[in-house]
Amino acid sequence: MALVVQKYGGTSVGDAERIRAVAEHVARTRQAGNEVVVVVSAMGKFTDDLIRLAGEISQTPPPRELDMLLTAGERISMALVSMALAQLNVESASFTGSQAGIITDTDHTRAKILEIHPDRIRAALDAGLVPVIAGFQGVSVEQNITTLGRGGSDVTAVAIASALNADVCEIYTDVTGVFSADPRVVTKARRLAKVSFDEMMEMAATGGRVLMLRSVEFARRHGVPLHVRSSFTWEPGTWIVEEDPTMEEAVVAAITDDTSEAKITVGGVPDRPGVAAQLFRELANQGINVDMIVQNTGTNGMTDISFTVAKTDLVAARDCCIEVKDQLGAAEVTSDDGIGRVSIIGAGMKSSPGVTALMFETLSNNGINIEMISTSSIRISCVVRAERVGDAVRFLHTAFGLDAA
Repeated sequence: MALVVQKYGGTSVGDAERIRAVAEHVARTRQAGNEVVVVVSAMGKFTDDLIRLAGEISQTPPPRELDMLLTAGERISMALVSMALAQLNVESASFTGSQAGIITDTDHTRAKILEIHPDRIRAALDAGLVPVIAGFQGVSVEQNITTLGRGGSDVTAVAIASALNADVCEIYTDVTGVFSADPRVVTKARRLAKVSFDEMMEMAATGGRVLMLRSVEFARRHGVPLHVRSSFTWEPGTWIVEEDPTMEEAVVAAITDDTSEAKITVGGVPDRPGVAAQLFRELANQGINVDMIVQNTGTNGMTDISFTVAKTDLVAARDCCIEVKDQLGAAEVTSDDGIGRVSIIGAGMKSSPGVTALMFETLSNNGINIEMISTSSIRISCVVRAERVGDAVRFLHTAFGLDAA
């Protein structure tokens, strides 16, 4: 008998028909001899509706009260799924995040899980019940309701799977797995049967939209196998597991794209130790996450520092740079929100020369200029003009032999 944690996203529980379909699948999984724990997101766009409603009431809603509001969506889903299971004569019990024993820090709207006490969940399983847990939420060490931020329900599912030592954590969504590229951009994108944790983390960090980075990091850290599947077809999807050292990995497994970032350049900075440290410390103090960084070779004692941030942080990041410009001795601060990033990812890149050359040649031969470059052992990312990102993904997908037959 296997213990399976199944997480259902907003589209999977989007209406009464979908909720009944989820309950039927849970019942089938149980009939196959498995123990099942269910984690649910809010229905459809319910969370977005609540955020919009909060904005109509207050331009700056108190974070504690916002968390209290937003957790309502998952509580509705968990109760409805439990009701649907009852209709199928499957005994279940619904649990909020706090009832499930999810303890977080005190950072409202983006809390992190500190520990899990799954005693009530284990007791429910021992009693032959299907626990149905509200994702995205927990209770802080100060006993306040908290939410986990974007992708929080995935994090909940992985954390519960880890705490229960589950055999697998199944993530059900509206796609049939992880693809070699966004199928909306590349019509010949292929579904991948297996992806390593390292590859999936790079994909999530560079524009992959199936799993959030936090959930993959948590799964890797705690050794929880993930299975990304569709709740519309129920067919096998993509497994995210530890890299198998005995198997030869694909040189390039996937191409990702991201147009959610902007570039800031602090120009005419004195080329001396400590300047970059001062700049990025100020940004960190403002809670601004910096991604790609390029510092040009200094000439005449001066240099330029360029970096990317989320477009949602662009105004705050630019204002921060302007505030410290004189302290740094910089000449100017400029920004550009017309950029995009394209990345190639593959565990096999570590032992395959020529990958970088082929990427750069492909982009050059198709008239796509590279503005910034960032690399890891299994990823190469290039910043290009936003309007050329789709072309870049398609050309690279073909160049690296990823097109489906």
